[in-house]
Amino acid sequence: MAYSDKLAAYKQTKIKTAGQGQLIIMLYDGAVKNLDYALELLRLNSGAQRDPGGIEKISKALIKAQEIVTELMVSLDFEKGGEIARNLFSLYTWFNKELLEANISRDDARIAAVRKMIGDLRVTWVELIAKMGPDVKQSPAGISLAG
Repeated sequence: MAYSDKLAAYKQTKIKTAGQGQLIIMLYDGAVKNLDYALELLRLNSGAQRDPGGIEKISKALIKAQEIVTELMVSLDFEKGGEIARNLFSLYTWFNKELLEANISRDDARIAAVRKMIGDLRVTWVELIAKMGPDVKQSPAGISLAG
């Protein structure tokens, strides 16, 4: 089995065995990773040495972050999450709007603002999961990642 196949199998096992809270944190981690990558690429492509494929890489990283935010949006359970779920939905909608605009205009300030807020949400979830336990089956915010 090739290294990439083993890595993919490991990632699949990690996802399948993760508790509800850990899955949410993994999604936030993925969004942060892609936003950091887009910001780094923007910095690298702002100088004299531009990567011809840099714009496409930036766009792909931002689109991946948007897909992750969309996954968080569709995972919200408004019945169980109530006002928290509605507020998260509004925030996630704003994140995707900002990332779309940032992708069009290559606006690193917009990306950085979304990245900071997603990072803050991640920290909050880590603290919440630490209090509730990693195997929480239903999040208090009404996020359901059953699959």
